[in-house]
Amino acid sequence: MAQHLGPLELIGDRWVIGDPTRKDGLSIVLTPEGLEHRRRGEVAPLLAMEWSKFVELKVRAAYRRWHVTPFGGFVGGFAPGADMGRDGCSLHGILRHPYEPWSVRYTHHERRYTGGHVIVLKALFNQLTEAKALDRLGDPEWLGAAVAKLSSYTSWYEPKGNRLVKETIQSLGA
Repeated sequence: MAQHLGPLELIGDRWVIGDPTRKDGLSIVLTPEGLEHRRRGEVAPLLAMEWSKFVELKVRAAYRRWHVTPFGGFVGGFAPGADMGRDGCSLHGILRHPYEPWSVRYTHHERRYTGGHVIVLKALFNQLTEAKALDRLGDPEWLGAAVAKLSSYTSWYEPKGNRLVKETIQSLGA
């Protein structure tokens, strides 16, 4: 089984977004109940959210670590829509009751994230949101099977990646 898909990585028996091993590392642990925003060295999560609280959930993933630095944010100003700057590594979405924007940041890994991995990871979040099946992200077996099918995607061609994610979700039953 594949161990990672961009910033999404299997650590032990849990899927985690971000690098919890780096100094003051922020990460997001995907659990069956929801997600937990954690900081390295702290026992309790900074924040815990149930899957049912989300109307929409999306991921931003800067390809390289320097993209989330102040210089990366400056460069990103010339590339609208690029995942760069302070929020280049984050989850963001909309919460229900009351409807309000929500976001948390995570720490970039030492490795760079490939274009294909970022494309299919974003598509996975988007399509699970549309299917109202975000809780699948908290099922380690289901997510492991999805990552195994999606991790071989290396193309930068977004429509093909979206199709692959749609086929994968349908084959795994979401």
